[in-house]
Amino acid sequence: MALPTQTRRGFLRNSATLLAGAGVGALLRDAAMAAPNAAPNGSTGGLTFPPGFHLGVASAAYQIEGAWNADGKGESIWDRWSHAGRGEVTGDVACDHYHRCAEDVALLKQIGVTAYRFSISWPRIFPNGDAAVNPQGVSFYRNLIYLLKEARITPVVTLYHWDLPQKLEDAGGWTNRETVDHFDAYARLIFREFGRDVGYWITFNEPWVTAFAGYWLGSMAPGAAT
Repeated sequence: MALPTQTRRGFLRNSATLLAGAGVGALLRDAAMAAPNAAPNGSTGGLTFPPGFHLGVASAAYQIEGAWNADGKGESIWDRWSHAGRGEVTGDVACDHYHRCAEDVALLKQIGVTAYRFSISWPRIFPNGDAAVNPQGVSFYRNLIYLLKEARITPVVTLYHWDLPQKLEDAGGWTNRETVDHFDAYARLIFREFGRDVGYWITFNEPWVTAFAGYWLGSMAPGAAT
C-alpha cells in the first residue's frame, strides 16, 4: 500500500497541529527559555536542559527557497546541475520559502522552537559571485531575521551550504584560489549587514560534500569528477 505524499510545508503544518494539541511545543519552548534560570541541576518540570539550550530546526537555501532566478538572484551550481537533469527534481520552486517566509516563521513559532538554522544563498547576494551586490537579496534575509527575532527565535546562519555562484564555478570554482577571496568579500558583507542581529554563525556546511562528492566523485554539484 503506497503512503500518501505531502509537501515539507504540509508536514510541518501537520506536526505543528499535533504538537500544539498535545501541548508539547509550548512545554519544550518554556523549558528551553527557562533553562538559563533553572535550578542547578537544570530541572524544568521533569525535563532537563543545560543552560542556554536551544530547541531548533534547520534548512538550506537551495532546498527551501525556490525563486531560483527571481529578483536579481544569480545561477548557482545546483541550479545548473538540476536543470541539466542530473537530479530527480529541481529547486526552482521547492517550498517557495522566498515568497512565504512569514508563513514559515509563524509555523516555527507555533511548533515552539527557539532557534532556526538557515543558510544564505551566495548567488542571491552576489549574482555573479563578486562585485555587484543584489539589494533585493539582502532585503530578503534582513526581513527573515527580523521576523525570527520578533517571534523570539534565535537566527543561526550558515554562510555556505553548497550553492556556489555558477559564474565562479565557470572560472574553476573551489579549485581556483580566487574563489576564497570572493568568499571573504561575501562573508564580510554578510557580517556587516547582519552581524548585530545574528549571534551564531556556521561557515561551511559539510565541506567534505563539496570536496569529495562535488569535485572528486562528481556525484553532486558541480559534478567535476577528477
